[in-house]
Amino acid sequence: MVKINEIINFKDHPIDNFDYINKCKYKISHESVLVLENFLTDECLNELIAEALKLQDKAFYCSQNHTIFLDKYDKNIGDKDPLNIEVKSDKGCVPHDYLDAKSKLNILYDSQIFKNFLKEILNLNNLFPYADSLSSINYNYYQNKQQLGWHFDNASFAITLMIQASDTGGEFQYVNKGRNYNKSYIDKNYIKKILDNSINPKTIKSKPGTLILFYGRNYLHRVTPVTSKKPRILVTLNYNEEEGTLLSENARLTFFGRIN
Repeated sequence: MVKINEIINFKDHPIDNFDYINKCKYKISHESVLVLENFLTDECLNELIAEALKLQDKAFYCSQNHTIFLDKYDKNIGDKDPLNIEVKSDKGCVPHDYLDAKSKLNILYDSQIFKNFLKEILNLNNLFPYADSLSSINYNYYQNKQQLGWHFDNASFAITLMIQASDTGGEFQYVNKGRNYNKSYIDKNYIKKILDNSINPKTIKSKPGTLILFYGRNYLHRVTPVTSKKPRILVTLNYNEEEGTLLSENARLTFFGRIN
């Protein structure tokens, strides 16, 4: 049976250590993002790269225009309102049910040590998988010219594992200003400057094997277009704070091309 220390690089990231947990907690609370390079062991990373490339032909590709709130354009508002400006997102996605039950991603996702670490640094009481069979763990593929447009997440936090970086392009960019979800605050002028490229966002050039935790509901972010033949491949680990949550049928159709 595979042990969690065969997946996580505990030498660099002792996620069961009180001091390390507090260090991570402080960093994400002050910077809105936590980047843990070399989070995976080399053996695990190589295995996941092979798995990702093997599953690539099963990816469902979608392309859509959306606003920063992931809504459709409202012709009654017009495109002068920055909250109604359309951006483009296109990528491929492999749903959870294509993963082998023995995949190291399943072992990591279900690990109580890993979930306890997440709960501590994100101040969560519980973490549950999606109730549907598609949405908990997903491989995401950004091929040449594909991107993720500027947006705020619907979920309060995002957890990703970088598996393969593109040779050029495909950079994760974000700003930690412009919105406070809990206070229903939005700075339209700041958002407009970001969309107009008048403000330089922060950029994270993450290496394969990097774990990234991010407060995506409050911070506008995107993935710039990939500009190489080598695709950008990452995994999203998707949890819920409430048990029994389903990704909406419309979202499942959009991202996976099916609902079950």
